[in-house]
Amino acid sequence: MTVKLMVLYTQPDDSDAFDRHYFGTHMPLVRQVPGLQRAETGRIAATLDGGEQTYYRVTELYFPDQATMDAAFGSDVGQATAADYQKIAPPGSRMFVKILDD
Repeated sequence: MTVKLMVLYTQPDDSDAFDRHYFGTHMPLVRQVPGLQRAETGRIAATLDGGEQTYYRVTELYFPDQATMDAAFGSDVGQATAADYQKIAPPGSRMFVKILDD
């Protein structure tokens, strides 16, 4: 059963500074997280329902199961990644765990 951590980042005050830190520091940390199978990220381009574009970027991290994900974020690099998230995530950013129906 694949588990996916979905991170929704709200609009940063300075998108250029956010992206520099995100791609220069945060994602290199993420890619070192043990047990990570795949990481995807992209900017939110539009809202199709006409609502406010609350989110700026979405990141999806795939793990083979919940236990692997839990161990990954208990590791030193996982804790460093979580601490960096706290540092860069604009207020209102959210994380969700999704269990994929394989």
